[in-house]
Amino acid sequence: MMNRIHIRLVGGHSSNEGRVEVFHDGQWGTVCDDGWDLYDAQVVCRQLGYSGATEARVRAAFGQGSGQIWLNNVGCDGSETTISDCGHGGWGSHNCDHSEDAGAVCKGDIRLVGGNSSNEGRVEVFHDGQWGTVCDDGWGLEEAHVVCRQLGYPGATEARVRAEFGQGSGQIWLDDVACDGSETTISDCGHGGWGLHNCEHSEDAGAVCERDIRLVGGNSSNEGRVEVFHDGQWGTVCDDDWQLKDAHVVCRHLGYPGATGVRVRAAFGQGSGQIWLNYVGCDGSETTISDCGHRGWGLHNCDHNIRLVGGNSSNEGRVEVFHDGQWGTVCDDDWGLEEAHVVCRQLGYPGATEARVRAAFGQGSGQIWLNNVGCDGSETTISDCGHGGWGLHNCEHGEDAGAVCERDIRLVGGNSSNEGRVEVFHDGQWGTVCDDDWLLKDAHVVCRHLGYPGATGVRVRAAFGQGSGQNWLDGVACDGSEIPFQHPADMTSVLLTPIQSL
Repeated sequence: MMNRIHIRLVGGHSSNEGRVEVFHDGQWGTVCDDGWDLYDAQVVCRQLGYSGATEARVRAAFGQGSGQIWLNNVGCDGSETTISDCGHGGWGSHNCDHSEDAGAVCKGDIRLVGGNSSNEGRVEVFHDGQWGTVCDDGWGLEEAHVVCRQLGYPGATEARVRAEFGQGSGQIWLDDVACDGSETTISDCGHGGWGLHNCEHSEDAGAVCERDIRLVGGNSSNEGRVEVFHDGQWGTVCDDDWQLKDAHVVCRHLGYPGATGVRVRAAFGQGSGQIWLNYVGCDGSETTISDCGHRGWGLHNCDHNIRLVGGNSSNEGRVEVFHDGQWGTVCDDDWGLEEAHVVCRQLGYPGATEARVRAAFGQGSGQIWLNNVGCDGSETTISDCGHGGWGLHNCEHGEDAGAVCERDIRLVGGNSSNEGRVEVFHDGQWGTVCDDDWLLKDAHVVCRHLGYPGATGVRVRAAFGQGSGQNWLDGVACDGSEIPFQHPADMTSVLLTPIQSL
């Protein structure tokens, strides 16, 4: 029989949520979401020591796993001790791929209650089967920091005392809590013992946590580059498919009534470090951006430091690189297809179809960062190629270099170029799209992406022949209005509606 060390949650925003993975026959593997529901998630969460589950997630909501898919058609009645006690189709027997990985959100063993938003409230901990409060004797910012980090926030902005978020009831679990700030959970801090205290609920402790989303680089506090906090660090959001409904979720999370617009292509400056999210897909009702659909934490094909500008579509344009705090162009001396290949692959495209010279996509302005670029085609970024040195050149903007990248979507197997099996390029390889729920509005987006006005029909059941290798997407759901793929170097940003303007 499995015990707690044989199941885990991976890819979540905090330790109590994530993709469900089980350890069997010497290796970790995932669970398929066929039939996955709250009863199944309850068993997983209790097995992990939580009081229960609040959500069962499907369609790889916490990112796709890899390797084995161990369980499918899991059927728990909710009373089981471990997930392996539930009915299932047999270890390793399934008809799924990792786009169907199941997830769970467990009721955490710590929570904030009574605040005006999710990042503040009275601190309550779950112990011995029941919730209870924490006494404020010795309660300060170090203790609040530990609570907030345990909940997945960057840290705390305030420690509150004297039941400022209202009095709890029942057990007072902890008193004289003393943290040095490095602890993982509040129970790791020094305290007087579970249930030992000399307090009343009028002394219940509280915390105000730093929000796990922020706007950076704007001219005012209500606009800027969207950054999210995950796995201990801040990172950006790529603007692929970034829309107003996604921005609405960000704005409401930050306490604004909504968003008035969205900005792309690093309009508020480039971030650095991690790019946490890509292909965010919110319906607008979510509480936080992490509740929206996305490819998985850290999975993206974006880049902070290069972009194409001035083309008729996102896969072509003048090459611009970000260096020393500003954007600049590349001179076309010795510019050829090998150099364009490196740029396009850096941006997540399969490669280049053309290298353009003499400011074919219009003249840039300001810095000319690179000249005499010499790539052999194997480099990861253009800065890895030989060049004359940053800012060293004998050029003018009439010599700005450009590139036309091979599109990252294609039609294969048709009788003409405007029909065929849909294939997408991701993570360095081509793959297909499953026809589950495939509709005309999905095909419209594909066709517009390829430069056509729209689609006249859809085909399913491999009408244009079966592909091979990866099946990248399943359960595609477009409303038909999506902007054809806007590609990298375009970190997401948002323009918010100030409360006082409403």
